[in-house]
Amino acid sequence: MMFLVHSETESGNIIKNLGASEYSYYFVLKAFRPLLEEMGLVVAVSDPAQEADRIWDNAARHGEDCLFLTFSPPHRSFIPARCPAIPVFAWEFDTLPTESWNDDPRHDWRVVLRQAGRAITHSNFAVQTTKAAMGRAFPVVSLPAPVWDGYAGLYDADASAVTQAASINVRGRVFDTRTLDLTPHSSAGRRLMGPPPLPPEAGTRETLHELILEGVIYSSVFCPMDGRKNWFDMICGFCLALGDREDATLVLKLTHHDCELAILAMLGDLAKLPPFRCRVVLIDGYLPDASYMRLTSLSSYTVNTSHGEGQCLPLMEYMSAGKPAIAPTHTAMADYITPANAFLLTSTREPAIWPHDPREAMRTRRHRIDFETLMAAYKESYDVAKHDPARYAQMGAAAHHGLKAHCSLQVTREKLQEFLQLQPVPAA
Repeated sequence: MMFLVHSETESGNIIKNLGASEYSYYFVLKAFRPLLEEMGLVVAVSDPAQEADRIWDNAARHGEDCLFLTFSPPHRSFIPARCPAIPVFAWEFDTLPTESWNDDPRHDWRVVLRQAGRAITHSNFAVQTTKAAMGRAFPVVSLPAPVWDGYAGLYDADASAVTQAASINVRGRVFDTRTLDLTPHSSAGRRLMGPPPLPPEAGTRETLHELILEGVIYSSVFCPMDGRKNWFDMICGFCLALGDREDATLVLKLTHHDCELAILAMLGDLAKLPPFRCRVVLIDGYLPDASYMRLTSLSSYTVNTSHGEGQCLPLMEYMSAGKPAIAPTHTAMADYITPANAFLLTSTREPAIWPHDPREAMRTRRHRIDFETLMAAYKESYDVAKHDPARYAQMGAAAHHGLKAHCSLQVTREKLQEFLQLQPVPAA
């Protein structure tokens, strides 16, 4: 079997494209590639319109099966005329886009999915949403990105929830409330001095920092320009719940090539809060794998307060390493967040737009986090970290083993092999 794979973001432009539209598909493809290489020959194509059918024709002449996997949302997926194709996409809203705009019928995802005849997504929630739009017989499967094996080695059953002082090397800007003066970012400061610049002591994206972390460490990795990530609740809930806990630290690893506006908004929100002794650290830079793994290892918990997730790779990675979570049980997270491995957040549905719809028409729903349950989760998790090592160890083990059943190479391989035996639905 020959697998042709494509993602708009590639290794050569990932740093420049961090946080840009659909950038996360690069990481999904990166996670799937070792599995595909076990199953056949993998060929990356940069221009599917020019390459996919040509390679398929050549493979057919040599009696070789060929399949094109496009790691893109359907409206950005090219479906070749001859080479069989499967869109691999994430989705976190309760309706599939079923309308078109800007004279492009592909914005109605049903058009593209009918052309392909089958699809791969990353959650049971997305499978049900797809079937609701395409019909119950449409072949679609939930295959989470197989990230467990890459992070399972970080799991330490005897690890303490309270981290002793340890360092992590960071190239980029670091905004640390222990050293920052938030006064210029307050309402009074803005009235007196005008809009503040970013604090110069944070450095530039090329500055090397040795960041020392200790205590009970909460980590989250997300694009701050993505409103679905709901960082406002995450930051405010942390500072209000644990504001008097000097050894509590929230580390936010930001993934966007230009975070300035979001960072200024975060600093402004921090300046509005009552005085707090807990610590918030914003990291604006691209962490190499070793530093990312180091941050994962040092963390006590991982946090998610989003309005919806297609799968949430960072959350899955941290939990694969045995880090319990603070997270809701909606959308894709319902597949792997449980009372055994996480402090659960409740939510309610509210009207929302499809994120790529320029009309901003309310056609779907997202989830609003209940702030009281977030506050309670921060407080309870801190108490567990400090005073209940047995429960912390049980939760870490449940995270590690639960994610093995959810997103290990073995589990994903078996499901993919079974799915590929299904015939696509012929286009009408």
